[in-house]
Amino acid sequence: MTSRLALIQLAVTASKEANLVNARAKVIEAAEKGAGIVVLPECFNSPYGTSFFPKYAEPLENGPSSIALSNMARDAKVYLIGGSFPEIGPNSKFFNTCTIWGPNGDRLGVHRKVHLFDIDIPGKQTFKESSVLSAGSEITTFDSPIGKIGVGICYDIRFPEMAMIAARKGCVAMIYPGAFNMTTGPLHWELLQRARAIDNQMYVAACSPARDEAAGYVAWGHSSVVDPMGQVVAKLGEKEDIVYADLDVAFLETSRANIPVSAQRRFDVYPDVSK
Repeated sequence: MTSRLALIQLAVTASKEANLVNARAKVIEAAEKGAGIVVLPECFNSPYGTSFFPKYAEPLENGPSSIALSNMARDAKVYLIGGSFPEIGPNSKFFNTCTIWGPNGDRLGVHRKVHLFDIDIPGKQTFKESSVLSAGSEITTFDSPIGKIGVGICYDIRFPEMAMIAARKGCVAMIYPGAFNMTTGPLHWELLQRARAIDNQMYVAACSPARDEAAGYVAWGHSSVVDPMGQVVAKLGEKEDIVYADLDVAFLETSRANIPVSAQRRFDVYPDVSK
């Protein structure tokens, strides 16, 4: 009960067409190296920023990115967590949307970013996704050969309830395409992954775009995988690359058995957020 996970830290450009071509090449490469589950980063097909979302937005059904992702998954014969792209959805609302695809090219799930990135750190970073984007309203999981996997996008990782609910519904991993910046990345990128992993005794992975110092929004990079004991088992630097890790369900089950917090929770004292 293991599966090889690949995180593709993609170098994203202003050309959607070039990004789709590059993503396809990397997905095929990951599959050739044994990956069964492949992840692309947040906004893998466009620059990240409120000024770019409307320009690059496309429909979920039969848009160029959805078609490309379906073909990538089918041709590589992998489960593909397709990062995210700006979606123009119902009532012409914009969403930051992740699509999940099976090895036959069928879409297995859709996650619209639930928690929008609205922050103001004086002198360092100000960003307000909600000025353009609308928030999703569902927790997303899908079935894989090693069990259920939960999906969030970037800022969603700061909210432990999502991962808690996913874990209590049987998920063995949480995957977060994300793009932390040069302020929040050094502070919290790895720390949050380890926290969610330890909280829920599950695998946690976060997949960033590669760093582009010339971009308006500079991503931290450092895509990484954390095991159920909170140890970082795979990690990249800031450049375009692919990192691999084996998700081992037996190790997860042993971790949960050795420190059985799931059986020791006191729902007579505090509520179960998964109910």
